Amino acid sequence: MKNFKIKNFLKRQVIEKFIILIGLIVLFYLLISLYFVNHFFLNTVINGVNVSLKAHDDVDNLFKNYTNEYELQLIERKDQTEIIKGKDIGLRYNARNSVTKIYHKQKSMKWVSSLFKEQKYVVNNLFIYNQSKLKNKVNDLNCLNKGIVEPRNVSFKYSNGSYEMIKEVYGNKVNKDKLIETLEIAILKGETECDLDKRFCYENPKYTLNSDKAIKTKKLLNKYVNANITYLFGSEKEIVDGNIISRWLIVDDNLEVAINEAEAIRYVKVLGNKYDTIGVTRKFKTSTGKIVEVKGGIYGWKINVAAESKKLLEIITLGEKIEKEPIYAQKAFSRDEDDIGDTYVEINITRQHVWFYKDGKLIIHGSVVTGNPNKGHSTKLGTFMLNYKIKGATLRGPGYEAEVTYWMPFYGNIGLHDASWRYSFGGGIYKVRGSHGCVNAPINLAKTIFENIEEGTPIICYEE
Repeated sequence: MKNFKIKNFLKRQVIEKFIILIGLIVLFYLLISLYFVNHFFLNTVINGVNVSLKAHDDVDNLFKNYTNEYELQLIERKDQTEIIKGKDIGLRYNARNSVTKIYHKQKSMKWVSSLFKEQKYVVNNLFIYNQSKLKNKVNDLNCLNKGIVEPRNVSFKYSNGSYEMIKEVYGNKVNKDKLIETLEIAILKGETECDLDKRFCYENPKYTLNSDKAIKTKKLLNKYVNANITYLFGSEKEIVDGNIISRWLIVDDNLEVAINEAEAIRYVKVLGNKYDTIGVTRKFKTSTGKIVEVKGGIYGWKINVAAESKKLLEIITLGEKIEKEPIYAQKAFSRDEDDIGDTYVEINITRQHVWFYKDGKLIIHGSVVTGNPNKGHSTKLGTFMLNYKIKGATLRGPGYEAEVTYWMPFYGNIGLHDASWRYSFGGGIYKVRGSHGCVNAPINLAKTIFENIEEGTPIICYEE
């Protein structure tokens, strides 16, 4: 019985001590909570100022001292740094602030949470500064004024038949508006360090080596320069390959590829200057064996610049390899040295004689009457071609009207035709009773030529 009483006594003592301990702990917690009624929690930072365990009424001086000593370090690219001091921008403590809101957020009974968690707050109206002074200070920063390297997108270089990408350049150009916005926020928050790169204050290239757009652009460029156009001019060739095409390709800031149409047109014009033959002076071997120079006329080759330029651009965009003749506005019969070949009509004004050759064989020749030079109706000299032929026509002009059976115009309303009203041809008739410019031929001569000639056949008019 005695042992039982002892056990009960000890048990009561343990319980009493435990209650006392709990009471002390609660009292201690309440006393600390009472302390935090007018003090800040542990690990409390307001706008960069550590106010841990500070009385609410005592922090004004902390904030004032902070602004007096405040410095914001700018971390820039290439390991450069600059400092903005609070005193240089008129930074000061705003006594009429809303720090009291934090008092209500820190419930005193919850002080224990501050032992394990940092208490960071930002009061928007805690600090004020002179905006003009800040802008002036920003304007003087080295990062805006010295050694500025502009950002550049990934670029493209043609070499050895294909394009390669050239790495982008990040540079160090700062976006001034973004910088000012970032600094204002940092200063008001009381931050002491501002990494301009991490805060996205730099102007960066829009496209890099790894951009999908850059990869697509490279692929398109290589498609274009893979095109190969071989132009055929008889035995002569002109080749448009990647070496030429690459000089026509333009890549804009958005990596859009365009072909410089003006350059393509210029190239086709150069081909025309080299291979067009309309109006050129030709050395022509006459039927009498003489070599004469025949100037002017409308016969020859002429590239259709507009149509061929369009076709050229189309071939490039498709990346095709092709051999072709250019699109011609006008073709000649031959690509030989004089374009005339071995089928042509030869009109010797001096001798008043016509020869007609077909495939190198003389078909017919004979005397004719050409335009009257004494009345200003000389037959036009030069190399022409048969425009068309028609059987049965009425020729009209100032003061005349004539019915002909075989009409073969080669220069406007000037042509070769029969002249049933004439009884003689050749000699000096043309000087007295010549035509208005046409070549008058005996019916048999006109008929034979008409029946054998084709549209486009060269017609050479010359004087010895």
